[in-house]
Amino acid sequence: MTDAFYASCAQVLALCQSMKDDLAAILDPESGFAPRLQKLCEEQLEDLELNPSVHRMADTDPAMLRLESNTWALLQLLMAERKTEHTPAPSPRALLRTNPYTPTSTLAQAILASSPLLSQLVQVREWLQDTAPPPPDPGATTGYWKFTKASVMQNLRTGRRLAGDGLVREMDPDAGNREKDRKVASEDANYDKALAQALYACLRGGRLEDAVDLCRRVDQPWRAGTIRGSLLFSWDALSNNGRRNDTMDVGEASDAWKGNRRRRLWKSTCTRAALNTALPDQERVLYAALAPSPQTYNILKIACRTWEDYLWAQVSIMCEEKQSAEMLRLGFWENPNKAGLEWVDSAVWLQEPDADEEEREQEEWEREVRETLDALRSVSVQEGAPADHALHISQLHIILDRTDDLLEGFAQGLQDGTHDQSSPEFPSLSRFFAHLALFLRLIDIPTPPMATQVILESYLRVLEAAGQRDLIAMYAGALGDNAVERYAEFLASLELAVDVDERRLALTRAREHGLDIERVAIATAERTIDRALKTLPPAKGALPQVSQRTEHPNQEEVLLLRSIEWTTFLDSTYPTALEQANVILRYFLAAGKIQIARVLLTALPAELASIREPEECTDEYYCYRQLFSVWQASEKVADFEASDPRQMSRDLRTTWMSDYKAIVEQAREQFLKLLTTEWLVSNVLDTQGDRRRRDLIRIRQIYVPDLILRLHAILFNSRHEIPTNLKHALQLAITVADSRYKLYEDFTSQPGRRLGDYLQAVRQAVLGGLEGGGSDPLRVLTLLKV
Repeated sequence: MTDAFYASCAQVLALCQSMKDDLAAILDPESGFAPRLQKLCEEQLEDLELNPSVHRMADTDPAMLRLESNTWALLQLLMAERKTEHTPAPSPRALLRTNPYTPTSTLAQAILASSPLLSQLVQVREWLQDTAPPPPDPGATTGYWKFTKASVMQNLRTGRRLAGDGLVREMDPDAGNREKDRKVASEDANYDKALAQALYACLRGGRLEDAVDLCRRVDQPWRAGTIRGSLLFSWDALSNNGRRNDTMDVGEASDAWKGNRRRRLWKSTCTRAALNTALPDQERVLYAALAPSPQTYNILKIACRTWEDYLWAQVSIMCEEKQSAEMLRLGFWENPNKAGLEWVDSAVWLQEPDADEEEREQEEWEREVRETLDALRSVSVQEGAPADHALHISQLHIILDRTDDLLEGFAQGLQDGTHDQSSPEFPSLSRFFAHLALFLRLIDIPTPPMATQVILESYLRVLEAAGQRDLIAMYAGALGDNAVERYAEFLASLELAVDVDERRLALTRAREHGLDIERVAIATAERTIDRALKTLPPAKGALPQVSQRTEHPNQEEVLLLRSIEWTTFLDSTYPTALEQANVILRYFLAAGKIQIARVLLTALPAELASIREPEECTDEYYCYRQLFSVWQASEKVADFEASDPRQMSRDLRTTWMSDYKAIVEQAREQFLKLLTTEWLVSNVLDTQGDRRRRDLIRIRQIYVPDLILRLHAILFNSRHEIPTNLKHALQLAITVADSRYKLYEDFTSQPGRRLGDYLQAVRQAVLGGLEGGGSDPLRVLTLLKV
């Protein structure tokens, strides 16, 4: 299936959704929903015929497209019939009360109008005829039984009437049947066989006049008369409206009648001919097609090669039988003259029928129709798609007005694996059923909610697999209450290769198709975060060492980092972005990956820092920003320490020393502010969630000891350039021991984070106080001025 075909179907849906309140426009026979999709299938078929390579590249099956095209044509016919209000027409009995001699053609129309099911079956028959293949050409002929005629004339000229050549001795059409041991010439017999097959194909395609013209062209006018015997009797002079027939030739008398006044007798004759085993099968099939009935069905089946042929045969029988039975009961013209006159004289037609009896008869007939059509599920076909093909089953359900069962059956097949999603037909089937469900909604035919959701979900997966990202929002929007979650699921599944701008565009499409873009953004971010956290190892167990080098996130970590993009596209989702940023930062910091966490912080909008509610979120976010500020300050100090001022000029060394002192002092102030202002403590005390509390405690245990040791190292290492820092280093120990801050509680028993490790560093600072001489290690606290 080509990408353009997906887009074209979506355009049809969008157009019809824009006029969803105009039922007439959606059901328009030229520009409505179903005709447009039918036309798309036909155009695709034409493209395949012109470019066969497209078929191989797109895995598009012409037979599947033809089936779908036909199904959309059927939907247009029946849905327009069922949803359109028709002008009330007089009942057959009402016509008879006005005129007991009402012609059969007028009665037939009234019978159709009074029976919705019969009217729809007639529509189905016409649909099957319109979609039938064109009739074959029997070939040119130079006259009737040319070869047989030559032989007969030769025998007459030579007086050999009793010759043993096995050919008929006369030229009338019944000669072969009358003379059992004689036949027409084989060339003429073969031509008659081809002609009968062509005539049957004309009837199968509803081309009655074409069949008549063909008979006349091949010099067999009696066949034309036989075929025209199927026409119902009409007589404008007797019709109730009294109007002149539009097809009446110029100069034709206004009281001329047309059709077959003895159609019942004609039908009986056709039936006997169809059942006559002495006739060739092709002839019998032709007569069975002219007079379809339960008696001739077995003959008609000889010509049935496709499932559509079987359906046409059964529908033709049901329509013919129903109309004939009604007209036999009601009409004068379907009875012999005597019986007909007795019927008129009895004035039965003036009596009101038994309503209960009529209702029972109608119900019984409808039950027979359902059973007959249901039996077509299992017929064996020689050509085309099998009877149990999904679109053949669809056509049966559409005819029987069981669209709920149809959608539920397909949805169940999707869920239990009956429909192989790896099949080449599956994308086309999924597309058809998705658009069928949406079409039924547009014309106010309720669909089963769960089944519709399953089908639309299936088509969304087809669109995703086909790379049709632009169309996802439109179809997801049709999911109703689940639309937001489903589109969010799609957005969350976008690959990491999709850049920020494309993600933003994909989110914007949600608004274009009536989705709440804020809910979509939040749901997408939540799904992505959950998905990433499920694949990443949990931040628990032994405390990690804080990496000093630049870290490169793996694919799962990148997914978690980028998950917050969805809530940073809109100002209105910034509060949610703040909460989600805390979750992500909490994970990376608890895993000891401060460098990756800092990548996230630098990518977040600056506006998040100005949000004031909810307070616990803003406080936590402030603590993280404070940590990164301190960390950045320590890196600046490390960069200065890495340079060698001894290689500088005097002036540069003076400048370096001044800058170094300022940076170290700034770092000391930032470190102390973080350590003495209950960093993350208020959040640790929050009991909203045990997991969050555990993560925050873990973060303090990772970074507080590290920051204390880091600050101590900065102060101790700068003691020669800034002598007062040795005193600051010793005073830091007092801060650590202060019960107001309880920094000592964040030390653990792990190496590098034990309180003893810090005390060892303090011991070195104390020994550093003896570098200037003396025996009092604490003398430095009193001698050095801050």
